Amino acid sequence: MSYIDGFLIAVPVAQRDAFIQHAGTFDAIILEYGAVRVMECWADDVPHGKLTDFHRAVQARDDEAVVFSWIEWPDKATRDSGMAKFMNDPRVTAGGDMPFDGKRMIFGGFAPVVSLPGG
Repeated sequence: MSYIDGFLIAVPVAQRDAFIQHAGTFDAIILEYGAVRVMECWADDVPHGKLTDFHRAVQARDDEAVVFSWIEWPDKATRDSGMAKFMNDPRVTAGGDMPFDGKRMIFGGFAPVVSLPGG
């Protein structure tokens, strides 16, 4: 079964186009290293909760949107190898400024337990 890396970040609304360009560049590199699919999703219907929510999770300010992203890998071994190569790739290490505050990024690796319609 596949392996998933999930990410949650706050991106300034004014930096939307810069984020899309940045993501397109770096996501292409991830695909080179074995990822099957990468999704970058800009908040569209993300409510503020009474106790917790996506906005609070990344300390999003009023001028920021929440972005939910994931990378699908064929398996954890490919992910571990691919992420190591990605993190050492000179195109990534020299990547310049990110159009978001990486210190407020939440990320983690997940082993799927249910996959519909198959997989």
